[in-house]
Amino acid sequence: MTRARPAAGGGRRLGVAPERLGRWLDGVAERHGAFTEVSTADGAVHLTCADTTAVTLRAPFDWEPEPALLSGFTAAARIPHRAAVLLVRRGRWAVGIFDGSDLVVSKVDARLVQGRTAAGGTSQQRYARRRGNQTDAVVAHAVETAVRVLLPHTSGVAALFTGGDRGLIDDVLADPRLRPLAALRREPALDVGEPTKAVLLETPKQFRAIDVHILEPEDRT
Repeated sequence: MTRARPAAGGGRRLGVAPERLGRWLDGVAERHGAFTEVSTADGAVHLTCADTTAVTLRAPFDWEPEPALLSGFTAAARIPHRAAVLLVRRGRWAVGIFDGSDLVVSKVDARLVQGRTAAGGTSQQRYARRRGNQTDAVVAHAVETAVRVLLPHTSGVAALFTGGDRGLIDDVLADPRLRPLAALRREPALDVGEPTKAVLLETPKQFRAIDVHILEPEDRT
């Protein structure tokens, strides 16, 4: 389960692992009363509890509603999907293909980017140019890594999840060769630090999680 955070318009948002969703919903019903309304709209499942608590569930992957809406949703959420991950920050990048939470193929790499300088005048301009060139090189190398590692697996990928520096990621995905992957990009971006192998291995906890918005009665006052 990811850390709860305030939600726009009230309430809180959190991520719940698909394997824990059923137990988590049981806990909601115990605390707030039985679900008096279950419906779907815009790809989400909307629940209303006896005490008027409202819960919205969104799956990270596409799913088809079934007559038993809630049990069908929880079952669909547990189905493993193939996903691509692209993480880029200034000086480091990581890519990977996951089947469910299992990493199938990956590559993590780094390239020096000049740190900022307090010098002024021509020295500052020189550093800025050098830093810009080094950043361009990071994007170029990240593109080649994504082309080499991710593209061979694109046919089975259900979604692309990204994290890090959004501007750099946009630059990487602007390469025409990566257009098939860019079309699969999902929001929101993953909350990650430096793109290391350890960080890459932790990303399924975020991209597989069910996005939950819960609005309790006291949140409306």
